Amino acid sequence: MPSMPSAWSGMNWIAGGAGAAVLLPLLAIGVGMPFWAAGLISVVAGGGVVALLAPRKMFEGLDASGAARGKIEFARELLTDAEPLAIRLEVAVSTIRTKKVAERVRHLAKTSREIFAGVEEEPLRIDRVRRFLTYYLPRAADLAEAYAVLEKSGGRDPARLATTSDLIDRLDTAFTHYAANLQEADLDNLDVELKLLKSSLDEDLGPSALPAPSDPDKRRA
Repeated sequence: MPSMPSAWSGMNWIAGGAGAAVLLPLLAIGVGMPFWAAGLISVVAGGGVVALLAPRKMFEGLDASGAARGKIEFARELLTDAEPLAIRLEVAVSTIRTKKVAERVRHLAKTSREIFAGVEEEPLRIDRVRRFLTYYLPRAADLAEAYAVLEKSGGRDPARLATTSDLIDRLDTAFTHYAANLQEADLDNLDVELKLLKSSLDEDLGPSALPAPSDPDKRRA
């Protein structure tokens, strides 16, 4: 996803301040420049670093109004909320001991990034992946972390590990399907498959076993 993660949103200011702090004594002491002049140059240089490293706002180059503008804002909100979920998947890869499952989770994270990029390229397609962003991606992050916890628990439950692994596999299939069909208008068959997957998740893990993601309709209100 081209935009920098939100976790780095203040790093440009830190880098700019650090650069100015280093440059000031170099100019004032090392070069012998008057302190006021060295201070002015340091401030200007630090400001340049701040501007250079400033995180780019998603869709900033798009010119839209009315309903399109509202949809772009909605897409920006969903992608901003989805970014930490993709990071959770990427982190979970290093905590899962079973190589096959770790590779599957890595693919989930990679596919998520591809979907993010597709939406950022054309934010008006956000409705086609809204369910993915607001339900299946959070579930995938929860399942990946749950699997790592199950592996490390003292009384390991092979049956539950196998069930969780199977659900991760099925989520991977759904992710791949969403990525492949992002540009297609008809996702009715996929919606049916994902409803069945939801039923399986709730039946096998229980509706309270994992935190439920927020209702996207409430988010728009």
